[in-house]
Formats: sequence, C-alpha cells, structure tokens
Amino acid sequence: FNNDVPVYLDSTKTHQMFLSEMGMFESSNNYRCVNKYGYLGKYQFGKSTLKGLKIECTTQEFLDQPDLQEFAMEQNLKLNKKRLSKYIGEHQFTTFRGIFITESGVLAAAHLGGAGSVKKFFKGGKIFKDGNGVPITRYMDHFKGYNLDFK
Repeated sequence: FNNDVPVYLDSTKTHQMFLSEMGMFESSNNYRCVNKYGYLGKYQFGKSTLKGLKIECTTQEFLDQPDLQEFAMEQNLKLNKKRLSKYIGEHQFTTFRGIFITESGVLAAAHLGGAGSVKKFFKGGKIFKDGNGVPITRYMDHFKGYNLDFK
C-alpha cells in the first residue's frame, strides 16, 4: 500500500449518509413532499422516472410507502451507474471543468438532471439546471467522495 496515493473516497461518507443527504437536499427527508412541479417524495421523483423504473402506482401510493421510495432510489442509482459507467470510468478522480469527479457526485448529478444531462456535460460542457435553477454541477460537487456500496 502506497501512502503517497491520495484518498479520494471518505470512508466515513457512507451510502446511507449519501441517501440521507440527498433526501435532505430534495425534500428535507419528507416522504410525503410534493413540489410545485409535481415531483414526489423524499427524493423528488418525476412520474416519467418512476415509469422508467417500472414502478407503477398512484401518487398517493408512492407517497404512502417510504420503502418503495427507498427502493426507487436504489434502482435509479443502479440504472444511472450503468448508463454512466463509461463517463465514471473515464473521469473519476480527475478534475473536469473545475469539479473533482467521483461516482457519487456523478450519480447525484444524474438524479437531479438525468443521465443524458450528465453525458452532455462530459461531452461538451453543457450544464443543465433544474426548474429551480440548480445546476447539475452543484450536486456533482456537493455529493463527491461518498463511498457508495451497491448491493
């Protein structure tokens, strides 16, 4: 083990902490939250994302089931990791356009703006902003360095 190698992942920043922090950013960890754009639950899922994850239920059923929301988040993270594996592999632990890139930051950015917006950022520098004006780069930077252990 070479002690000169910088440590890029903080072992104290766990998967569970990532989820809690993401929930805090999205809804103050409120499973029943619906925002002005109709995004749902703790992680503020859009109906199209839920449909893409093959989660079919009413709005109320989704809001009433914290376990379903947690399942949706895990599935979405796994799907985005698969969709963005090429970009994570190419850029992880490098600085790209002023942002230190880690898997957790990339996946947080994809949660905010979709995998397509993350691909556009890496391909041409386009920075997507959500309806509230939040850029994916804010999530990419804020959520960097979490140790996401997918089960």
